Amino acid sequence: MSHANANLQDAPMLPPPAPLPMPVQALSQPGKADVAPPSSPGSMGLRRAVVFGGTALLTLLATYQIWWVLRSHGTDLLEGLLLVLFVALFAWIALSFISALAGFVLVLTRRPQRLGLDDNGALPTLASRTALLMPTYNEDPDRLLAGLQAIYESVAATGQLQQFDFFVLSDTTREDIGQAEQAAFQALRQRVGNDSQLFYRRRDDNSERKAGNIAEWVRRFGGAYPQMLILDADSLMTGDSIVRLAAAMESNPDVALIQTLPTIVNGQTFFARMQQFAGRVYGPVVAHGVAWWHGAESNYWGHNAIIRTQAFAAHAGLPTLAGRKPFAGTVLSHDFVEAALLRRGGWALHMVPGLSGSYEEGPPSLTDMLVRDRRWCQGNLQHGGVVHAKGLHWINRVHLMIGIGHYFTAPMWAMLMLLGLAIPLYQRASAGEQAQAAFSPMQYWQGDDPQRFLWVFVFTMSVLLAPKLMGYLATMTQAQTRRGCGGAVRALISMLMETLLAALMAPVTMYRQSRSVAEVLAGKDSGWETQRRDDGTLPLSSLIRGYGGLTLCGVLAAGMAYAVSPMLAAWMAPVILGLLLAIPLHMLTSSVRVGRALQRAGLLRTPEEVNPPDVIARASQLRLRAANRPSID
Repeated sequence: MSHANANLQDAPMLPPPAPLPMPVQALSQPGKADVAPPSSPGSMGLRRAVVFGGTALLTLLATYQIWWVLRSHGTDLLEGLLLVLFVALFAWIALSFISALAGFVLVLTRRPQRLGLDDNGALPTLASRTALLMPTYNEDPDRLLAGLQAIYESVAATGQLQQFDFFVLSDTTREDIGQAEQAAFQALRQRVGNDSQLFYRRRDDNSERKAGNIAEWVRRFGGAYPQMLILDADSLMTGDSIVRLAAAMESNPDVALIQTLPTIVNGQTFFARMQQFAGRVYGPVVAHGVAWWHGAESNYWGHNAIIRTQAFAAHAGLPTLAGRKPFAGTVLSHDFVEAALLRRGGWALHMVPGLSGSYEEGPPSLTDMLVRDRRWCQGNLQHGGVVHAKGLHWINRVHLMIGIGHYFTAPMWAMLMLLGLAIPLYQRASAGEQAQAAFSPMQYWQGDDPQRFLWVFVFTMSVLLAPKLMGYLATMTQAQTRRGCGGAVRALISMLMETLLAALMAPVTMYRQSRSVAEVLAGKDSGWETQRRDDGTLPLSSLIRGYGGLTLCGVLAAGMAYAVSPMLAAWMAPVILGLLLAIPLHMLTSSVRVGRALQRAGLLRTPEEVNPPDVIARASQLRLRAANRPSID
C-alpha cells in the first residue's frame, strides 16, 4: 500500500462536530404561514381560483349529467351512494386534469424558471458550503457508492468541489452489509484520492428511520453547512444542477427548500421501462402544473432536493404522533410533514421541474412497487393526525389530504364499480324479471337517455386520460425529446402500450391498495424492507402465493358473470382480464429480456437512454466494474 493510501485508511470517517439544535415541533403551536414569502410568485390567489374553480365546474357538470341518468328510475339509497362516490372520484381526476392543463400551457410557452435557475446560463460561483447526504439502509454498497462517486466526479468537473462535502449516512442493520459498506467506502476514498470531503457514519440505533437519520446528522454536523442536499440510495444528480441549486439558495434567503423533478432512468425490466417512459413523457406536464399553483407552498418528496439547514433544524423536528398504532409513533412519510412545518415557520418552498440533471430509479416490478406503496400507504394515512395541526398553510393541508385521498380512492373505485354492477342486478331481481342472455348493466344505465349516459362515460374517460395525451403532445413539440423517445410513431405506440398494460394491472393495484388501507386501519404495521433495484423476477411459487387468490377470483367472477349473461361477462371483461392475467402479466413485465427487446425495438424509450448524461453513464460503468470484480471470501 502506498503512503498516500495508508494516510487515507487512517483518516477520520467524520469531520469535527458542528452541533445545531433541532427541537421537536409541537403540532399545537402557531406559525407564520399566513405571510407570503418574498419569492412567492404573483397572482397565487388567481392561480388557485382557476385550478380549484375549474375542478369544481367540471365536477358540477359531470354531477348534473350523472344525476339526470339516475333520476329517470328514481334515486334510492344505493344510487345515492353511487352518486356520492362518483362526485368524489370525478373531482379527484378533474383536479389532476386542470393541473396538467396548466402544465401543458407552461411547457408549450417555455416560461422562465423561478428563483433565477437557468440550465443555459453561466454556472454561478458559490460562496457557501453544502453537504450532500446519501442515507442508506441495507443497500448493495458497491452499487450505492458507484452512484456517489459519479456525483462526486460530476461536482468536481464544475471546478467547485471545495464547496461540498459528501456523507454516507448508514442505517444498515445487517452486520455483513455494514462491514462491506465501510470497506467499499474506504475503497471509494482511495479511488478519488480524497479523505477530507468524503465521510461515513453508521448509526447503532436507527430510530425514526430516514427522518431520524437526517435529523441525527443535523444535530451533530449541521452547524457547518448552510445547505444540505438530500439524496436517495438510487439518486443521481449532475454537478451542474447541484451548483445551480446551491446558488439559488444563496440568492433567495427566504427559501428553505427547492425540490427538483427527478427523471426515472436505468430501467431494465419491461415494468421499469413503463414507469420510466411514463415519468419522462407525462411527468413534466403534471409537475409544471402543480408547481404553478403550489407556488411557495410546494411539497417535498424526500430526496433530490436542497434544504436550508438552519431552517430545517429550527422548524422540522418531527414529533411522535399520539394515538394507536400504526397511526401513532414515528412519522413515516416525513417529507410532506417537514414541508408543512417549514412553511409554517414562514419559509418558502419551491418546486423547479424545468431544472435538468436530477435522476432516480424506479421499482423493477409490480410487486416491488406494491411493497413500497404499502409503506407509503401507512405513512400517508398517518397524516390524518397532522392535517389538523395549528398554523399550517391551507395548501399544505391540501397536500396532506391529497396524500391520504390517494389511497382511499382505490376502495372507492372498487365500490363504484360494484355498485354500478349491483344496482341493475338488484333492480331486475326486484322487478321479478328473469335473466336474459343479452342482459347487460349498460342497458339499465342507458335507460331512457342513452346519449347522455354515453356522454358521461366519454367525458369521464377523457378527463382521466387527457394528462397522458397532453404529455405526449408536449413531448412532440420538443425535437430533441421527441427523437429521444423514438419519434412520434414509436412514442405513440409506447403510450398506447403503457396505457393498456396500466389498465390491465389496475385491478390488482386497486385490490392491493384497498387491502393496504384495511390493514393500516386494522393496526398492521408495514415494516421497513430493503428495496430491490434491478431484478424484478420472482419464482413461480411466490407469484402463486401473491397473486393466485386474485386469479381464482377472476375465474369465479368470469364464471358467475357468464352464468347470468354473456353480455354481463363482456361488461366486466376489463376487470376480469386483469385478475386472470395477474401472474402472466407479472412474469412478462418483470422480465429484463423483454425489456431489452423493447429497447432494441425503440419502444418505451427515453432521451436519457439514447444519450445518457455523463453522470448516468459513469455510474453504470462503475457498477458494471464492481459487479465484474472477483469476490474475496
